[in-house]
Amino acid sequence: MQRGGCVYILSNQFHTVLYIGVTANLVARIHQHRNKIDPGSFTAKFNCSKLLYYESFPRIEEAITREKQMKRWKREWKRRLIQEMNPAWIDLFDTL
Repeated sequence: MQRGGCVYILSNQFHTVLYIGVTANLVARIHQHRNKIDPGSFTAKFNCSKLLYYESFPRIEEAITREKQMKRWKREWKRRLIQEMNPAWIDLFDTL
C-alpha cells in the first residue's frame, strides 16, 4: 500500500525563520508543532507554528525528495514559492 505525503513550510509570527518538513499527515504534524510536543525541537525553539506553504504528493517518497530539494534552496527562492501560493502570508492551517 502506497501512502501519500506533504512537504510544508512553517514560520514564526514575524517570518524571520523558515522551517521545511515532510509528513504523511499534515494536520496531525502541524498540531504537534503548535503544541510543542518536542520542546527541544527547532520549531519549538523558534516558535514556528504558522503554516505558510504545503504541497501534496501521491507517494511519501516524492514528498521526501521535494523536501530535500527545497532545503538546498536559497531563502529568496523559498520566499518566492510562499508568495506564489500564499501572497498574504496567512496561516493556511484553517484551510486544510
